[in-house]
Order: sequence, then structure tokens, then C-alpha cells
Amino acid sequence: MGMIDWEERLTDELSFVYGVAQGSALAKRLAKLAKQNQKAARPLGFKDPAEILLITYGDQVTAPDEPPLATLHQLLCRHAKGLISGVHILPFYPWSSDDGFSIKDFFAVDPDLGDWKDLRHLGADFDLMIDAVFNHASAKGEWFKKFQAGQPGYETFFVTVEGEPDLTSVIRPRALPLLTDFEAARGTQRVWTTFSADQADLNFRDPRVMQAVSQALLFYLSQGIRYVRLDAIGFIWKESGTTCLHLPEAHALVRAWRALADGASPGAQIVTETNVPHLDNIAYFGNGENEARMVYNFALPPLVLHTLTTGNASALTRWASQLKTPSENNAFFNFLASHDGIGLNPARGILSEAEIDNLVKVTRQAGGQVGMKSLPEGGKAPYELNVNYFDVLAVGDDEEMAIEKFTVAHAIALALAGVPGIYFHSFFGSRGDREGARISGIPRRINREKFQRADLEKMLAHPRSRERRIFDRLANLLRQRQTHPAFAASAEQKVVEAGPGLFALERGGERERILCLHEIAGHKQSYGKISLPPYGFRWIPSPLKRL
Repeated sequence: MGMIDWEERLTDELSFVYGVAQGSALAKRLAKLAKQNQKAARPLGFKDPAEILLITYGDQVTAPDEPPLATLHQLLCRHAKGLISGVHILPFYPWSSDDGFSIKDFFAVDPDLGDWKDLRHLGADFDLMIDAVFNHASAKGEWFKKFQAGQPGYETFFVTVEGEPDLTSVIRPRALPLLTDFEAARGTQRVWTTFSADQADLNFRDPRVMQAVSQALLFYLSQGIRYVRLDAIGFIWKESGTTCLHLPEAHALVRAWRALADGASPGAQIVTETNVPHLDNIAYFGNGENEARMVYNFALPPLVLHTLTTGNASALTRWASQLKTPSENNAFFNFLASHDGIGLNPARGILSEAEIDNLVKVTRQAGGQVGMKSLPEGGKAPYELNVNYFDVLAVGDDEEMAIEKFTVAHAIALALAGVPGIYFHSFFGSRGDREGARISGIPRRINREKFQRADLEKMLAHPRSRERRIFDRLANLLRQRQTHPAFAASAEQKVVEAGPGLFALERGGERERILCLHEIAGHKQSYGKISLPPYGFRWIPSPLKRL
């Protein structure tokens, strides 16, 4: 791909969104900035089986008298060096709500966490993924204050609504008001607030907004960031009379940022986060060379949960057999748990409504809560399971069996083609923080408990503690995965039909192949001459004949 190609792509996409005159001028300005901050090219493709990320908050662990980012760095160097290649640091910017996703300043680090030097130090040992939360900004941030004051250049920085446009088809992720009234110098402004009244949606119809957030993207890349996660990107373009989700302009903006990243830091990964049905989600790969390099595999968490709660792998097997990426330069980001709940929309069309209702039932049995979304035709539907992944898998089992079930769940996620992401709480076998969710009134906080480093170290120091046993099991899985080139994200995958009680697949080509068998029904089973205990698994290298 020649250097001129990314500039042409940038110009084409911005011209589609803003018209030829404005789009070309904006592309020229951004290309100039990209060239001024160019980083050395990184390897393309996903050929390293050791490419594995940990998902965590910047203040996930704290210690007296030191920045949490430094504490996290020390903890990971001690326990995770050699097990993971990178760290996804959830929003670390100054913020006002939503545990970091209502950003007040896209260019700063929250001083309560540390500073950019702390992040660069962490990035010297681990590749970093950061969140580009470009759909919205804090209603308490400087951009919004300038918008309210009517400061020149900011009058149209946020999406406002006048009159009575047709918004009946708008798809919402949460059952909250779509519009919020704010007092401004020009009088009361009805501002579009997709996620909450404190998160005002940026107006990408104004090319000045695109320039401002693109400068933030270029700044992140200049700091050596390897992966840029475009948060909630499907909502970024609004058009009355439509769903305002996955519109052509939204895809064009992603392609523009991909082009910009290709120019500023070749090999940097643009990652899209769209918690939506699977076919809509994978559309963000584009043609494989022009849009996201990685796409969050949102259908995986509910499907693995369904598989292990029903003891039936049929749905997971059917779905996984159809998984593919446009090229070896694309990959799924495979995860089971994260700071958010378990999204149900990605499973719709794969699981029946009765099967989804069963996941809701099990979640409530585990002490979790169920987030609801408003439907365009009226009424509400389950949208998200707010529950700790270990807790929901443990329903009906003692701790020993729950640990076996939790381990095989991660074996499945690690065996599948893609780049794995492991949430901090999963790595250390945490349980749900029900009290934190109750006190805060924020259901998602059930899976966001923070730790004192000394307390966590004590848990890990005991070889028979749940935390230590789960950590040791996942660490062993990660070491096994890293030793086999067949587990590289881009290596071939063939899902094998092995009956409803087993999830089986082959990875790799003729030189390096592994048969991966996972027992998911909770009783001893055999596959040919291979015997598996309840919730056991075997990863068996060549020489095996292709099945």
C-alpha cells in the first residue's frame, strides 16, 4: 500500500461526508498533521499467537502514595509479563460520569490516575489499546461549555434538534430520554444525548468536529498507542427518519480514521466496538483493507454462556462455523467479560427469544440485573446482562465445578480464531460486587470492583485461593496458546461437528495443526479414543489427520 493511497482514501471518504470542497480541504489539513507526527511502521497482520490483551481500568489496583497507572504497571510486570502482549486501558481521561465514558478532555490523563508519562512507561512493556469515545463528550467539559456560551467555532459542535423531526425509528441502547434541554446563550437547546443526559452527542455534520476529534486520534498515535477502540461508533451519525445506527456516513468516518491511522502510524489497529447483531457488527470490517482491522466479537459472550448453561454446543458450533474475516490482516477481538454487561442484541438471530429469556433467568439467579432498552414500536426488551461472568456460570454448581466451567469457557475463547481479550476480574477470579452496584445505583458496577494491591497480592499468595487457582489455570492456558503458531489470529479455523456436548475445532494449516476439544455438558465424554472429564478440554497438536 503506497503512501499516497491513504491520502486518497482519506480525501474520498471526507468528500463523501462533507462534499468535495470541504472534504478535500479537511483531508489536506489532517494529512499534513499526520505526516508531521508519523511513527515507524508496525508489522501488519495477526500472525503472533502471543497477541493477547488484558482489559482493565487505570485504577483497577491502587497503592498508597503512587499513581494507580504505575501500580497497575508494577502488578502486571510481576504477574502478567509473558502471558499478555497488551493492555486495554479503559478511559483514563478527566471525566464526569459513566465511569470514564463521559470525557471532559480528550487530550489529558485524569490526574487521579497519573499522566501520559505513566502511560508511556506502561506502553514500553505492553502494547496499549485506548478508547476513542468520539460519539459524545461530557456536558461538563470545555467543548460543551463553549457550545453553551455560543463561542465562535463551537455553536454547532453538538447535535441539537429543532421542531418535531421524525425520531420514532431511532434505536437506543438504554431506556433513557433521547433529548436533553440545556440552557445556552441562544436560549434553551434540545441536545441529542444517546447514552445519558451528561453525554452530549458531537455533531459530525460540522467538519470542525471531525477535525478536532481526528487531532485527538493523531495525538494518541503519536504517544505510541497500538490499538484505538472506536467506542459506540455505530451511533455517530444522525439522520431524522432513520434508525441513526450504522448509517453510510458512520462507516465513512471509520474508513477516514483508518486511512488517517495508516498514514500516521502504519500497522496501528483501528478497532470498532458495536454491541449490535452479528451481521451489523462484522460490516465494520469493510473490504478488509479500508475499515476496521479488528471488530469486537460481541456474540461470543452470550453464546458461550448459553452453551455452558444449557450443556448444548449446537448454536455455538453453527455460529462459529460461519466466522470469517475479509483478510489475514483482520481479526475478531474475542472476549467473554468486560467492564460492560453481556450484550444480548448480538445473540438475536442466533439464539431464540426463549433461549435469550433463559439467559435473563440465569442472570437473576446469579444475583445480577438485566438492562432494558426501549423499542421503536414501544415497550422494552432485555438489552444487557449485568453480572459477573464467574457468578453466572457458577449457578447450580459448587466452587470446584464452577472453576472447571469457567476454565473451559476461556479455553473456548482462546482457541477460536482472533485476538483474545481477558477482563481483569476474570484473570483473578473475582466475584460480583453486588453491594457496589446497589450503593451506586449503577448495575454495571457489579463487575467493576477496584482493589487495593496489597489485598490482591494476599489473595494470590495463597495457592488454594479461588483467585490463585483461576489465575494459574488461565496462565497455563495462555502459555499453551503462545507455543503453537496454529493459534495465531489469522491461522485457519475449521469447526468440527462433534455432537451437542462438545465444542470442537481445528486450528492451523498442514504444518501446524491443533485439534481443540471442549466438554460443555458437565459429564464425562469421549471423542474417538480421546476421553474428556466434565468441563474438561484437550488441545492436541499434529500429527492428526484432517477431520
